[in-house]
Amino acid sequence: MDARTHEEDHRMRADAQRNAEKLRTAAAELFQERGLQAPLKEIARRAGVSHGTLYNLFGTREALIDEVVTELVAGRLTETARQALAHDDAWEGFAYYVETICELQVTDPAIGDVVTGRYPDAARLMAVCERTYAAAGQIIDRAQRAGTLRPDFAHEDLLFVFGTNALLARAVKDTAPDAWRRSVAFTLDGLRTAAARPLPAPPLSLEQAYRLLENLTGTP
Repeated sequence: MDARTHEEDHRMRADAQRNAEKLRTAAAELFQERGLQAPLKEIARRAGVSHGTLYNLFGTREALIDEVVTELVAGRLTETARQALAHDDAWEGFAYYVETICELQVTDPAIGDVVTGRYPDAARLMAVCERTYAAAGQIIDRAQRAGTLRPDFAHEDLLFVFGTNALLARAVKDTAPDAWRRSVAFTLDGLRTAAARPLPAPPLSLEQAYRLLENLTGTP
């Protein structure tokens, strides 16, 4: 390879790195604003590159999600779980966790897509989902051992709470942006041990719960 060809190759690699970084920045911004379904053409436009450049560098939406999602949401989800488990009162920790995640779904749409596992082909995203699910299980178990969370509340049921909250948050964001708080308050009251009544159906399996969430959230 002559000096001119080497220089051109170096310049092309540098251009690709700059474009990739611009795309990561634009994707992080739009994912937070609109959720992980933000149009790829809009991400490319904001980054100042062509739609083809985005596909050449990342290939798929899932690959782009995996490039930015960990830094975007994992830390916030981990910290929310940590604070929930730090509460002296197990019920208060559970209620804090539910309320905080629901609020994050409203203020940061990308969070909603993560906790409902909307893009199962994004490997790093699903790893965040699995860690979030495991942490939530600890919070649920702790409240049930304390006798304050009804014992028939399955871990998979929490996905229903977050899935329906995500739908409600999107539906009322322009007309009644705090309506989700009322819904969550009703839900939490119904989950107290003292409010428990026999349930008419068994809990879903985790696979069934995620399949339902795919239908609720319109997963591509």
